[in-house]
Amino acid sequence: MDDARAADKTKTLRPRLAASLILQRKRASGETEILLGRRSGGHVFMPQKYVFPGGRVDRSDGYAPLAGEPKSAVRETLCRVLPERRARAAAAAALRETAEETGLLIARPGEITRPKPEWRPFAEAGARPDAEPLDLVARAITPPGRTRRFDAFFFTADIEAVHGATALTGSGELEDLRWVSLPDAHELDIPIITRFVLAELDAHLKGELAAVRCARVTRAGPRLDPV
Repeated sequence: MDDARAADKTKTLRPRLAASLILQRKRASGETEILLGRRSGGHVFMPQKYVFPGGRVDRSDGYAPLAGEPKSAVRETLCRVLPERRARAAAAAALRETAEETGLLIARPGEITRPKPEWRPFAEAGARPDAEPLDLVARAITPPGRTRRFDAFFFTADIEAVHGATALTGSGELEDLRWVSLPDAHELDIPIITRFVLAELDAHLKGELAAVRCARVTRAGPRLDPV
């Protein structure tokens, strides 16, 4: 493939559906902390950057053995731009990726019959993944011209929704997992889009923003619109 064709292919690359989960907990002072981890240097996309647990939505996520479905407000917002099964899959992917990358299970007690490998940690803990605690914070679409493009939805949940142990383990995809305050998060090496999502989360927590917004780049420039 010549350079012109390769450049054109990169420009027209279709974003792949992705989901991330921002886990929250409160300090004794009442200040909110969130969970971030550093992507390993072996990643092509955003190596060494601190990000939320998350990743690409798989086809099988639409059939996840959920104990609880996304709450109506979350489902309604997602279904403005996604078919219902893909909306469900996005929420499930956020749970699955968080379990893989941090060892934390957002789940309820329950049995999974003949679990697929991706849901085995839940089955072994006697639990089923639970999308009901999730709230939706933001959506962001990677600009054209990047070697990887994602249409990413950012969910949030409280640490109280975790089933079982809250020790941070995981697959090693995220290194240096740490709880940090919102101001301290901005001192880390985080992508621009993570800064946007943190600002949206902060506005939601303060009651200053009700709508879930989408950040994207068009031919006319950057845009920020309600989902």
